[in-house]
Amino acid sequence: MTTADITLDAQGRRLVLRDQDRERCFAALWLRERAPDTETLDAQTGQRLIEAAQLPLDLTIEEAKVEGETLRLQFSDAHRTAFPLAALRETGDVSKRDIPDDLILWDAGLATLPEADFDVALQSDERLLAMLEDLRRYGFVRVRGVPNDEDGMQALIDRIGPLRRTNWGGIADVKSVPQAYDLTMTQRGLEPHTDNPYRDPIPGYIWLHCLTNAAEGGDSTLVDGFMAARRLREESPEHFDCLSQLATEFVYTDDTTHLESEGPLIELDSQGQLRRVRFSNRTERIPAHNPATLEHYYAARQRFYELITSDELTVHLKLDQGEMLILDNYRLFHGRTAFQLEGGIRHMRQGYVDRDSTASRRRVLQTQLREGA
Repeated sequence: MTTADITLDAQGRRLVLRDQDRERCFAALWLRERAPDTETLDAQTGQRLIEAAQLPLDLTIEEAKVEGETLRLQFSDAHRTAFPLAALRETGDVSKRDIPDDLILWDAGLATLPEADFDVALQSDERLLAMLEDLRRYGFVRVRGVPNDEDGMQALIDRIGPLRRTNWGGIADVKSVPQAYDLTMTQRGLEPHTDNPYRDPIPGYIWLHCLTNAAEGGDSTLVDGFMAARRLREESPEHFDCLSQLATEFVYTDDTTHLESEGPLIELDSQGQLRRVRFSNRTERIPAHNPATLEHYYAARQRFYELITSDELTVHLKLDQGEMLILDNYRLFHGRTAFQLEGGIRHMRQGYVDRDSTASRRRVLQTQLREGA
């Protein structure tokens, strides 16, 4: 039996729901435009059938009562609807935290890396969902048992969403080549960075598959950018504010491509939560702001760089043949140590999958498995 209790204000413009030791306040207009009935929402698509912007601004709730796990409402426009309390529990709060509660921030002390088996995730919806949940919570997953051919990752990508194509094609080589068109194609070490901040939209997830890694060096480095941003906010709020409020620019050019985009190194959403991080020393081009602004920015960027290159926040690993990393390119900084070709060949294959298709697959699997259970 539900323990929910409701109260309307004197005008009927606000409804307070007290439930499960929490209190949530809902505007009458919000409840009306979100009414989960077939007069308001299309049963097939869930898209809204009414024009919400035409609802009367003085609309009120005339009657409200809880019956079991359902909230029944009648509005001043004579519309009646019923909300499952579970739906209101999920949507009733605007978070004041810097990240969602269920994300796991980590540093160099991360003892156990999130892992998945390629064949199992390919065959089992439950294990695929577990892999996607770990990817969301940690920002990365190491996948073992990937077929050792150039497009070995493709079958698992097809289980999630379309491969994102860029000017470099679909799944591309990452190995040292003469006259490299990008520094990833050299033997040099790479500082912690996010990929392709000069694109719009920025690719959401990086898929990095190891075909061989016999070269001396070439270890992967991973840093939780959200952890670094939180540390910066705690120790130096003025630096955090600078990097979250001042946008910088990123540029990539070659003989056939000219890409430009902009954004802050630390990006917040409309509620102040961390949304994404950016860092790309190779492609950043800060505009010529006034010197005082730039002095503040350079000091903030330097401290952020010190954090994301610190041993305290860095996880080191070396991918073996048949292993793959899937990385959240909005959250993680990744890099590598330099390598020597005299010690052997280092050959990776890399592709991108966008965030929307990845999140969609996770949500659909959640719904299907919940309903199946």
